[in-house]
Amino acid sequence: MVKKKRIIGIGIGILSILLVIDIIASYYFYNLAIERNVKDFLQGNADLEVSAEAMDVFIEGDWREWVDNQDFEHWEMTSYDGLELKGYYLPAKEPTNKTVVLAHGYLGNARDMGLYGQYYYEELGYNIFTADMRGHGNSGGDYIGFGWHDRLDYIDWMDKIIEKTGDDTEIVMHGVSMGAATVLMASGEKGLQPNVKAVIADSPYTSVYDMFDYQLERMFHLPAFPVLPSTSVVTKMKAGYSLSEASALDQVKKAEVPILYIHGNADTFVPTKMTEELLENTKSEAEMITFDGAGHGEAFVIQEDRYVSKLNEFLEKHIKD
Repeated sequence: MVKKKRIIGIGIGILSILLVIDIIASYYFYNLAIERNVKDFLQGNADLEVSAEAMDVFIEGDWREWVDNQDFEHWEMTSYDGLELKGYYLPAKEPTNKTVVLAHGYLGNARDMGLYGQYYYEELGYNIFTADMRGHGNSGGDYIGFGWHDRLDYIDWMDKIIEKTGDDTEIVMHGVSMGAATVLMASGEKGLQPNVKAVIADSPYTSVYDMFDYQLERMFHLPAFPVLPSTSVVTKMKAGYSLSEASALDQVKKAEVPILYIHGNADTFVPTKMTEELLENTKSEAEMITFDGAGHGEAFVIQEDRYVSKLNEFLEKHIKD
């Protein structure tokens, strides 16, 4: 009996230690990936290495000077949960009812989407709107929403755009990486206005849980259980959403708006199979194009002609002249 109690006591002790370790790990990964702070854990990540050609465009492309030379209107909005958010609107050179709404990636900001905005503005004649997502740039927020709360922010931003530009406004949502997941999450919301005519999702993930599952094994060689479920609990407590509910996959199953999926076949940061799964589960009309040799978010800069050719084909199909 004494021996049995001792064994039980040892077992309880081990379980207690494991529980404490799991809790510590959960807060560690929340702080690492979700809490707003300086993040250097992605530096040196081979999955995010880009070609010299792409690096030249990202870092020194003429689009940066173009952004600096534009007279963007600075917009402000208080989110449904009280955060002060910042947006930026650039009316087209000639009056138009067409507006592109751009969504940036993880650790980025609104300015980054000038790479795409320049094309929409100069070549297609669109109005441009982009925003610093919560936890990024000049917007408030002490956590990163990975698109989940941002989807509602973007719906509110688009309501403001329609108020400014008129009821006949036609909107294209175009996001990259986390921004792509954001526009997909918005695509299935009941509050999405019929003015949104097309969604462009470049390098999206299926859900935050799936993305963390993939990266946990790839970067840290750890299994999802039990760290991710407990990290999800911490995220729910501190940021108001769980990793599993933040799902682009669930949202596109309800989508009515046409969606163009874009992904690089050489993307090892967000695997192409995630976009394939999204395509297979999309309720609305959807297409997918892949780019050989393109890493994460690289397709536009290394194969721009093919990228814009498909983009234009898709827009001509769904946007009125």
